[in-house]
Amino acid sequence: MRVDVLVFEGCPNGDASWELVRRVAQEECPLAELRLVDVPDAESAERLRFLGSPSVQVDGEDIEASRLGDESFSYSCRVYRTEEGTSGAVPESLVREALRRRVAQP
Repeated sequence: MRVDVLVFEGCPNGDASWELVRRVAQEECPLAELRLVDVPDAESAERLRFLGSPSVQVDGEDIEASRLGDESFSYSCRVYRTEEGTSGAVPESLVREALRRRVAQP
């Protein structure tokens, strides 16, 4: 399993999201390959299927199930909806759910 954290330089939530993904991946699937991927421009955003910074993909698919198939790729900040409102940081629950979904797949 490959887990990519995609960010652009200067993303205010990039470092915290990377650390969160590292911690949760260690707990849920310690053998996962983790990569921090720099998205330098809009062209790269399109090629990487980037939905904004920070984004997390598990084996090339975004972790937010409601965004699967979404092609609104963009070189911009990303906002996540949470039970508390909105957040620019990746919610731990999304990371955990995505990893568990992938582990459960045959």
